[in-house]
Amino acid sequence: MSGFQLQRLGQIMEPEAGNAQEAEGVLNPAAVRGLDGQLYLFPRLVARGNKSRIGIARVIFNEIGDPTGVQRLGIALEPETDYELRPDGSGGCEDPRITFVEPMHRFVMTYTAHSPIGPRIALAVSEDLFHWKRLGLATFEAYRGIDFAHVDNKDASVFPVAIPNHAGKMQMAILHRPLFRGTYPEDTACQGACRLVDLDHESIWISYCPMPSGDAESHHPALFNSHHRLATPVSSWESLKIGGGTPPILTRHGWLIIYHGVSEVEELGSITHHLCYSAGVMVLSKEHPWEILHRSEEPVLTPLLPHERSGTVPNVVFPTGIDRRDDLGLPDRIDVYYGMADSRIGVARLDLPDHLPLGAPADSPGAVVKA
Repeated sequence: MSGFQLQRLGQIMEPEAGNAQEAEGVLNPAAVRGLDGQLYLFPRLVARGNKSRIGIARVIFNEIGDPTGVQRLGIALEPETDYELRPDGSGGCEDPRITFVEPMHRFVMTYTAHSPIGPRIALAVSEDLFHWKRLGLATFEAYRGIDFAHVDNKDASVFPVAIPNHAGKMQMAILHRPLFRGTYPEDTACQGACRLVDLDHESIWISYCPMPSGDAESHHPALFNSHHRLATPVSSWESLKIGGGTPPILTRHGWLIIYHGVSEVEELGSITHHLCYSAGVMVLSKEHPWEILHRSEEPVLTPLLPHERSGTVPNVVFPTGIDRRDDLGLPDRIDVYYGMADSRIGVARLDLPDHLPLGAPADSPGAVVKA
């Protein structure tokens, strides 16, 4: 078992009775400290017809500093643009991650825009967390002849500082999860246990671009390039697919992310395929963040509770928000906010171990492709 363990603290948010904007669930929130030191969640709010908005809520803590609930504060983004809406009226702004990017002096939100051609990564910026300016869709240079404009992409987050790319140049970096045709878990689950993992696809990638200036009129990042497959499926609990989870935060062990993996589970008496979303830990080198120092052999969080096993999408824990508890003077304490079966939001706690565990697999999925 991994030296990293998550301890559940409980459910923190569920759909509000009578609130039409939350009729089909609240889930997969960003979590970020505001300039006032308060912790804010940005949950995905799902109305009937699977139309999603991104809300704003302030986290409420008890006397010992544990999160116990939220105060709803309104809407951060709702689908308005052509890349967030579909002709049939569906669409949405989904699954945000938010990072305060120090060189820009701004909060950067990455979120999934449910566009007419499929899910794509969109960007927005804010100076105060309450007023957001859309920057449009993230753009990626082609990779091995594959045009990213025609590839579904999700689960993106950015680093809070400039990091070195493969050539040592300090740049903005984004983690993302392109979903190439034929590699969705629903597609690959039916191929049997002997299916070989496709190293080019089903992966967490890292890409780079020049760091936007905080003083520039436009804060839109340039074309992301220098693509590198950061991690591919290795362990059985992530055998169908892996993807990003929480934004990277710097710890004394390196850059920490809580990511998700998808496997197939068999249920007694059933011939259908059921998917299970679990969470694992990945630690990247501080000096060379494309290098994996540690990743979980076993999941640190897997669906066990009734609200994690039953909901809009059953058998799902999906980490998206992370809060290092500097407010308590405990930088080794990490709170992780996660979606529960695509219906509710839970929170779990991770206390960093003294040392990185030995022996966990860290794959080397391929060489950097220079753009």
